[in-house]
Amino acid sequence: MTTKLPNTSEEGAVFGSADAAEQWQSGKAQRAKANAAANETMLDLANLRAGSRVLDVAAGTGEQTILAAQRVGPSGYVLATDVSTSMLKLAAEAIRDAGLTNVETRVMDAANIDLEADSFDAVISRQGLQFFSEPVKALLGMHRVVKLASRVVCLVWSSAEKNPYQGLPLAIARRTGNIPSPGPGVPGMFTLGEPSILESAFRTAGFRDVFIQAVPLRRRFSSVAEAVEPTQNNPIFQQLIAKLSDRERQKAWVEIEQEFSRFQGPKGVEFSGEFLIGVGTK
Repeated sequence: MTTKLPNTSEEGAVFGSADAAEQWQSGKAQRAKANAAANETMLDLANLRAGSRVLDVAAGTGEQTILAAQRVGPSGYVLATDVSTSMLKLAAEAIRDAGLTNVETRVMDAANIDLEADSFDAVISRQGLQFFSEPVKALLGMHRVVKLASRVVCLVWSSAEKNPYQGLPLAIARRTGNIPSPGPGVPGMFTLGEPSILESAFRTAGFRDVFIQAVPLRRRFSSVAEAVEPTQNNPIFQQLIAKLSDRERQKAWVEIEQEFSRFQGPKGVEFSGEFLIGVGTK
């Protein structure tokens, strides 16, 4: 059983366990390839440069932390925070393996960012904000610690309709098990997937010059079986599928494979997707 983490939804809480962190880590290479353009765009929009001090909120296993640290160089500094000790342990290992000495990891709840005001040149957060029980409170904390005229940049999933690779399995599992979808405003994977909702959160937290940028992504697999495998290791999907009976589970997998086969073409199985990046200036 997963312990509920502070300031996270039920979906977000699944990432707190050691098993979930390892499962997330197992998809690192495929995720890095699919998310490369979005990661770079996020860092570009944060205006990172040599010597910058950067706060990474909900850093997870730290893929984007490493990219940020490489950008700011030895004279810069990156603080990676997350509420999950298991995730940060893996991030610290990856940081050491990358030979970086300008990064620190610290367990911290995004709803209570206990850091000095006006102390960072940029704040980034990748795929975390949508899972927070109080996203505006988290953004208020980011606003407080970033310097005047500097940016906070958050990357989230767009809508389920624009991300069928994630959206279809979740919808099938919920329908099969008669599990209701998160209602409006309830934290979850696609909660901030409408640009107006993400923009409103930034403006409510006091940011100026707010804008939302969509970034497309594509995932390619050689076969339906290869496409299904990462879904089997997705902690959020596992949380849902565990609520089904054996018969329901089998039925859900058959339907997922059928749906995924619709995306098969001469070059394999290909899914389009979309991220949203929210940007606000203090």
